[in-house]
Amino acid sequence: MKLQGKVALVTGAGKGLGGTIALAYAREGARLVLCDIDEAALNDSHRQVTEQGADCLALRCDVSDSLAVEAMFAQALQHFGTVDVLVNNAARVPSSPAETQRRNRHYTHATTPVPRRSLGIVSGLSDDDWLKWWDVNMHGVFYCTRAALRCMEPQRSGRIINIASVAGLGAASMHSPGYAATKAGVISLTQTTAYDVAGANILVNAIACGGVHTPPFEAYLAQASEQDKNSLFQMIPMGRLGQPEEYAALALFLAAENHYLVGQVISPNGGYVI
Repeated sequence: MKLQGKVALVTGAGKGLGGTIALAYAREGARLVLCDIDEAALNDSHRQVTEQGADCLALRCDVSDSLAVEAMFAQALQHFGTVDVLVNNAARVPSSPAETQRRNRHYTHATTPVPRRSLGIVSGLSDDDWLKWWDVNMHGVFYCTRAALRCMEPQRSGRIINIASVAGLGAASMHSPGYAATKAGVISLTQTTAYDVAGANILVNAIACGGVHTPPFEAYLAQASEQDKNSLFQMIPMGRLGQPEEYAALALFLAAENHYLVGQVISPNGGYVI
């Protein structure tokens, strides 16, 4: 039981990757604090985790609200006494019709012999297209990290796993510049925080995910044309998306005690970015 007795807080734990990570932690003996803004999904994750025998506190929390984050950590401390592991998973993802259209334009441009031209993506963004990513994807990660460190620094131990993306490593997600910028920000925050707190045995690392077969990606695939799906899978050397369980296995390793990783960005992505 790799996490026996540890208290892990997972944001965005209502479904998809966050829910899968929470379940993996429960199976390894962790006590859990789960948060999400989707109460129905959060309740479902709570049920699955408690069926594994885990002590679990499920809290609705908007991580973009610093006061709500402080209240969540206060409740976690009241219930469990500490937080040993934080998984910053909550995030907005590109899923609107306009973002889907830009994604398809990108994939076609990358995989089809067409004349080279500007795709007009950055110049066509509205203020909202840019600003909407920062509240959850960047500010939420900072608020939760700050609150967690106030628990971990006095006890001189802890693990923080930030769920980043290949979008933050280069132009892999150029169809969504705002999303990509926030994920690059998460990577930078991971590295600077890791340097700050490593001396207190608090290890901070990031998982830069490639495509994850979660509900938002499933919804995209359900409406995508065969050509668009083929374009996507052609860009991935393994020819498929990653399964949440594959990412959760890495999140479990990073949460455990026996490793020497500090400020590292590990990117399971099927070869999409090498």
